[in-house]
Amino acid sequence: MPAAAPIIRSVQKLVLYETRARYFLVGSNPAETKYRVLKIDRTEPKDLVVIDDKHVYTQQEVRELLGRLDLGNRTKIGQKGSSGLSRAVSAFGIVGFVKFLEGYYIILITKRRKMADIGGHAIYKIEDTNMIYIPNDSVRVTHPDEARYLRIFQNVDLSSNFYFSYSYDLSHSLQYNLTILRMPLEVLKTETTHTRQESFDIFEDEGLTTLGGSGIYGIGSKAYTKYVWNGKLLDVVKNTIHHDWLLFIIHGFCGQSKLLIYGRPVYVTLIARRSSKFAGTRFLKRGSNSEGDVANEVETEQILYDASVMSFSAGSYSSYVQVRGSVPLYWSQDISTMMPKPPITLDQADPFAHVAALHFDQMLQRFGSPIIILNLVKEREKRKHERILSEELVAAVTYLNQFLPPEHAIVYIPWDMAKYTKSKLCNVLDRLNVIAESVVKKTGFFVNRPDSYCSTLRPDEKWNELGGVVVSTGRLQTGVLRTNCVDCLDRTNTAQFMVGKCALAYQLYSLGLIDKPNLQFDTDAVRLFEELYEDHGDTLSLQYGGSQLVHRVKTYRKIAPWTQHSKDIMQTLSRYYSNAFSDADRQDSINLFLGVFQPAEGKPHLWELPTDFYLHHRNTLSLSQTRRSYTYWWTQGVLNHLPLPYDEVTCSENRQKLIVKKFHKYEEEIDIHNEFFRPYELSSFDETFCLAMTNSTRDFMPKNVGIDPSPFTVRKPDETGKSVLGNKSNREETVLQRKTAASAPPPPSEEAVSSSSEDDSGTDKEDEGAVSQRSTPVKMTDTGDNTKITENVVQSMKDVYGINLSDVPSEDDLSIYTRFVQLGQSQHKQDKISHQLCSKHSLDGVIKLVPISSFSQDNIYEVQPPKVDRKSVEIFHAHIQAGRGIMQQLGKDDFLMYREYIRNRYM
Repeated sequence: MPAAAPIIRSVQKLVLYETRARYFLVGSNPAETKYRVLKIDRTEPKDLVVIDDKHVYTQQEVRELLGRLDLGNRTKIGQKGSSGLSRAVSAFGIVGFVKFLEGYYIILITKRRKMADIGGHAIYKIEDTNMIYIPNDSVRVTHPDEARYLRIFQNVDLSSNFYFSYSYDLSHSLQYNLTILRMPLEVLKTETTHTRQESFDIFEDEGLTTLGGSGIYGIGSKAYTKYVWNGKLLDVVKNTIHHDWLLFIIHGFCGQSKLLIYGRPVYVTLIARRSSKFAGTRFLKRGSNSEGDVANEVETEQILYDASVMSFSAGSYSSYVQVRGSVPLYWSQDISTMMPKPPITLDQADPFAHVAALHFDQMLQRFGSPIIILNLVKEREKRKHERILSEELVAAVTYLNQFLPPEHAIVYIPWDMAKYTKSKLCNVLDRLNVIAESVVKKTGFFVNRPDSYCSTLRPDEKWNELGGVVVSTGRLQTGVLRTNCVDCLDRTNTAQFMVGKCALAYQLYSLGLIDKPNLQFDTDAVRLFEELYEDHGDTLSLQYGGSQLVHRVKTYRKIAPWTQHSKDIMQTLSRYYSNAFSDADRQDSINLFLGVFQPAEGKPHLWELPTDFYLHHRNTLSLSQTRRSYTYWWTQGVLNHLPLPYDEVTCSENRQKLIVKKFHKYEEEIDIHNEFFRPYELSSFDETFCLAMTNSTRDFMPKNVGIDPSPFTVRKPDETGKSVLGNKSNREETVLQRKTAASAPPPPSEEAVSSSSEDDSGTDKEDEGAVSQRSTPVKMTDTGDNTKITENVVQSMKDVYGINLSDVPSEDDLSIYTRFVQLGQSQHKQDKISHQLCSKHSLDGVIKLVPISSFSQDNIYEVQPPKVDRKSVEIFHAHIQAGRGIMQQLGKDDFLMYREYIRNRYM
């Protein structure tokens, strides 16, 4: 039993009830055994009044409460208007509260879809939301610009790549989440006492003493605000309501695939967290703001774990983190000239690298050292364009490294990727692989188990040179790779894929799944990982640039089909159109959603501002009272713990970010087994198998079983389930299946209960269509091709069983089999007759199975060893002693037997 476990939020199902004076938000856990109630006042036209009664209700108590509310709010007989308490909407979480020029709105998650699973902790994607105006119509004060602000706010599509989890902190890395679970017990005890003294809920600890002294510490961490996108929306209530109501969402990408290694399931998960600071679109957000937050900053984490063991304490987990982001300088591009590549201009002189210092200080606190910069911008140009950024970045890094200790200095790696791509003599990915190896060796990676004994028996040179910090429980990643080009899209995604591929090899080796930390292209494992990274790159490119990736991994491998060039041109035009015409509206929506701009009376409207520069750079509105040192540019205390990240060190400052509470070992708040399997619910296939992830065996392994089924075997393009090049129909078919899987509605239990019967029937039809498309991926278009298609889909008897079973057995074989059956029937005939006489309700088909093993009792609960006679025990003990070199004296019979053997053998 582990000493600590993550706290699971107990509010996962919500129902909003409505009266004329109040909204009542009733939240419950999945088992519907614990309830909490929020009261929201509707009589205030502009203020938000939310009351949490600080009590945990049972199901019976909630029914009585709602019954009294319904009875107390009924109108008199004959009076017009709604009567009593009405159910408004069902939901799965609160996104937040927002106000423009009138009253407040509440935003609820009404549909969700499971996207990934990490050790039993589910990660959901928001599928639909509902925005409800809180004040009653009788007190509403209308404003003519309210509808326009509402339209701008809703331009941020919450159903597009927003994710949340009830039990796993998505704003932190796996290394952080597992590190805090292994804090010393003394620290947990002190934090429990401290938390209980400042406990929000006065009834939270009332049942702990009655359930016995044994308990488990539940640990929850405060979200990392940089990657939380609804932080401003929850600010107004986070200090007045219980933390179980607060659901933090991230924006970016989440994908998961299953790698089957001879039947052993290994889940490969990719999570990308987009920064909410200085967020925006491609040409409107470049460089950095005055606080060191850069544009298009995304933290990408790849998680690998053995899915056969679902436990953070007993399972094997590994992760690797890398970052992309714009060059941390004051620079921009003027898009008013309508050029495909607007000129790059440096907006402010920064001789002491103040902005870069703030940025790298944040990275040292979160990741430790070394910070490695991989700069992919062009170095040689006829007209100075991208090289401006390289020169300034080199100067900034050189200045900052003067004051850092040499062992913790920032590592700068410049590499002109575009130049190498144009050269026919150079292989881009080979050079990237060399860089990736050096980077992973310096940073290491995270794994929660110590090195395998086989790595000691068969030492590997690459493994022994690996960096990071080795602890008793495994390895820690120290430092991070920061990759950038100009846009941080195409070149950056390919470079990150190569580094991730190298780290994936080390992760598989650390879990004992491969014999050497090396992965080759054209294997099922790398193809699965490449597809995951391409989806990741397309999603991030759409969010920032307005189009999918233009150059992919296949482009740099120079194996892309000729049709890819026309697609690249279309993506370039799509990106240009989006940047020129729709990016300004998207930027306004992001500024309003993140709370960068807050409407107010007597203040210019959002669409009246000539620029949002002053909104993102606080130093332009007010002067800072404290000025940072030009030489000691890092936060105090950071250097003392390097190379470990300061955020993961056990200190008083970091302890204040934790929520520690002691639970009984059977409490639902820490029982991830009940949370995942939900034995109290009547499950359906739609709910159980709602997560349809890519499978290496089904989607990438050749259909011919005679070929090696290992996912680490290099295959030719015509041997794989998904061809690298692929013909047109297969590629269109694959895209159709991906779109179907991405756009398929959630299972019926995940939808809002308030939806109508017509919507439910339509959803069922869409689900049936999605299943049929997944189960029949081959289109039967022409009868002449049926034979060829059948050969690809249906395997022959020879391939499956090793012999051809299509021939009719001979008469001799049939007679032998008949006699065998008759012998078996006659053998059990007497047993069946006696069994029927003893039992009145016996069935003819029941056969009594008698164990033929020497173990009389042998099951999962107990094993009864067989009885052995004394002579056999003596022989066994003599054998053991002989193995240890202790020989027994020979008896008279032994001498006579040996003498007889010699006489017969040699005489």
